[in-house]
Amino acid sequence: MSRYLCIVTLFAILGCSNDIYLKDGVTDGDTFSLALNALQDNDPALQSWVTYSLIKSACQLELGGNNPARASAYGCEFSARLRLLETWEEKLATDPAVEDDYLDQLLAIRNAGFLDEYTVHYFADDTWQVPAEVDIAAFRGWRRQHLGRHRPQTRLVGYWTYQDKRRR
Repeated sequence: MSRYLCIVTLFAILGCSNDIYLKDGVTDGDTFSLALNALQDNDPALQSWVTYSLIKSACQLELGGNNPARASAYGCEFSARLRLLETWEEKLATDPAVEDDYLDQLLAIRNAGFLDEYTVHYFADDTWQVPAEVDIAAFRGWRRQHLGRHRPQTRLVGYWTYQDKRRR
């Protein structure tokens, strides 16, 4: 029930539209919307990614700028991935039989103490201000031993659009 309240609240804050716009090959906009399947499909992994999408988009809106869809910061990506894992753990506690290879591997990364480093290694851009305690060298060594052919994932279930200015 609280998941639905959160989604409804964020819809009210973030808006809703069915149009997708692209600029320079990147989805752009000032309003974040969730894909319809995010509301209809109770798959635990999907719902964990819904949390990621909402947390990251809300953070991007806080960063502001001319185009929130392109706003990027270490804190946004890290906090969204952390909340993704917390939601996944809640789903696992409810039903230990659920599986998702990527989310399970990401839990192992976090449990080894490398979620910060993972976030920076795979998702950083040049504008990020990364905390000094992030130890990329230690992560590289751990990664070689534990991650093999790991492929990072971001399964967004939402998209950015431009809010119809006439509806305001």
